[in-house]
Amino acid sequence: MIKNPKNSQLESVIEQIQTPSYVCEEALLEENLKRLHYVQQKSGAKVLLALKGFALQDTFYLIKQYLCGCTASGLYEAKLARDAFDKEVHTYSPAFKESEIDEITKISNHIVFNSFSQWQKFKPKVFGRISCGIRVNPEVSSAPVALYDPCAKYSRLGVTQKAFKEELLDGLDGLHFHTLCEQNVDALEKVLEGFEKTFGKYISQMKWINFGGGHHITREDYDIERLIYVIKDFKKRHNDITVYLEPGEAIGWQSGVLVASVLDIVENDMQIAILDTSAEAHMPDTLAMPYRAQIRGAGEPNEKTYAYRLAGNTCLAGDIIGDYSFDSPLKVGDKLIFEDMIHYTIVKNTTFNGIKLPDLALLKKDGSYKVLKHFGYEEYRRRN
Repeated sequence: MIKNPKNSQLESVIEQIQTPSYVCEEALLEENLKRLHYVQQKSGAKVLLALKGFALQDTFYLIKQYLCGCTASGLYEAKLARDAFDKEVHTYSPAFKESEIDEITKISNHIVFNSFSQWQKFKPKVFGRISCGIRVNPEVSSAPVALYDPCAKYSRLGVTQKAFKEELLDGLDGLHFHTLCEQNVDALEKVLEGFEKTFGKYISQMKWINFGGGHHITREDYDIERLIYVIKDFKKRHNDITVYLEPGEAIGWQSGVLVASVLDIVENDMQIAILDTSAEAHMPDTLAMPYRAQIRGAGEPNEKTYAYRLAGNTCLAGDIIGDYSFDSPLKVGDKLIFEDMIHYTIVKNTTFNGIKLPDLALLKKDGSYKVLKHFGYEEYRRRN
């Protein structure tokens, strides 16, 4: 059970929050950024914000004080990185469109290609204009869930040893791999061993190596000092080559919540609380991954006196958040705080079933509460 993670001040403004709402706490976000900045300073690596995991642009004023830039997964993320962050922009896509490559080249510092066929196709457009790299697949599976394993069998992500074309390396400055998913440094060490065994002979030809994302650096039990050692040791072995890390979840980790209200309580052999939020629309990874969303003050189904199934407010039968228990009975109008709901939620949420998108809000370090964006009917209409 999570009572009050880190140094959250959310309860002080809970009455001001109109639900549903994602609320980012500036002080908690800055704690994460200081930790990441420490890794940069001590290891010599550069840390990039992966927009695919966290793209709350109203916090970029703070993030860019600590990190070196952003990594994008295509044209629109690259444009956001350039427009709203305006530091280094690194762009990778499983496949680039010919109609977009010129604009991506203009606004990016690095482009990473997913295959040698894409590299050959676009080399005439990018060679000499931008630093280019190729994504490789070390074929070392470490992700805990198959859905998030870039090294799974038949993966489309990255070039395997069998498909690698050494004769086409001319003009490439870097190698990129991404295999982790919210993991500690021991997983990185395992992957790095496989990467160097398979592709190590090409590193001397490169200017940079990108270790990808999935490094859970801001998690309390992450071995930061070990990570620093691993990076420094790698750089020492390879002529002080530039190393990039591009975490997404580590930036927003436990720095924000989703606040929802109880709309009704129905009974069908158990108490079911219907909320003004949705697993399907607002926190899709609870269904896709799946994982159990934590609720402040709640326990496991039979841990506390009053048990409920929490359900979303869409017509999807499977829009079920999970079973929880509470010290007191839930009432219509009660607010529930879903922990750690800033990363991989805002970037994925939908208006499925016409459900309202949650507000985006910021709790500042000085205790003031600010609604950054409010989404009404026009946002639903715009999307349809």
